[in-house]
Amino acid sequence: MAITRRNKLGKIATIGFFDGVHGGHRFLFEHLREEGTKRGLDPLIVTFDTHPRAVLQSDYVPQLLTSLDERKALLSAFGEVKILPFAEIQGLTAAEFMAQLKDEYDVQVLLMGYDHRFGSDRLQHPQDYRRIGESIGVEVLTMPEYTEGEWHVSSTEIRTALETGNVAVANELLGRPYSLCGTVVHGVGLGHTIGFPTANIKPLDPHKIIPRTGVYVASVNTPSMDNAPAFLYIGTNPTRNQSDVTSHPSEVFIEVHIPSFRGDLYGRTLEIRFLRLLREEKRFNSLEELKAQIKADIDSTLRQV
Repeated sequence: MAITRRNKLGKIATIGFFDGVHGGHRFLFEHLREEGTKRGLDPLIVTFDTHPRAVLQSDYVPQLLTSLDERKALLSAFGEVKILPFAEIQGLTAAEFMAQLKDEYDVQVLLMGYDHRFGSDRLQHPQDYRRIGESIGVEVLTMPEYTEGEWHVSSTEIRTALETGNVAVANELLGRPYSLCGTVVHGVGLGHTIGFPTANIKPLDPHKIIPRTGVYVASVNTPSMDNAPAFLYIGTNPTRNQSDVTSHPSEVFIEVHIPSFRGDLYGRTLEIRFLRLLREEKRFNSLEELKAQIKADIDSTLRQV
């Protein structure tokens, strides 16, 4: 793979997929900048276009916290970002990859996370990478583990929190609200029928994790509004499905009601920020019961945002 060197200054680099760009990642990036400043080196973040496991395991389906565009935007706040095609470099050994980083980017120092490993030869110990670095002129530094209170901060912990509806914990570990971007598509129109029109969302990235079913307090960015309070529903519409023979009970819907919005959003892209789980999904005996509960949920949402 041909890579063109653009800068003449030496680099201090770190490598990883960095899904979520969470608190642990930012701890690493802050040290990257500090070490770079002390050594007169520019910070470089090397990441990949595809989750490595999706390339190495054909049956693996990623559940991501950030899309590629989101990840790139978040990483760019900490230094130069290079996105490499993992499929093209998966066969490189650790020594070959480090040599390429030195040759193509003038990487003089490599800062590794406490549990990070790379290379097709699957080296397990930090001293193995330091030994390789000494042989090619790259200093290898290893960071300690980062924790936040009782939590081990990792993408896996955040996914687990989202899967269980614990959005508050997920947001704390991320250092920002978890977000989901999607296009507004046509739904069945139940919201209009009961007086609470909703925008039905089709996620832009099919690999982004969708939090567990339930009702959430959220905020939404639309083409005309920023951070608008919103009532968010994720679920199978059990109240409608109990009398609708054409429905598919396993299908999960994402619907958002924005109390302050009036207009047409079809075809537009929205960004939804999850703030907290309001309640679990529930089947009601009638649409009137559902309508009363939605009104109470919206009132609660507006008090909490």
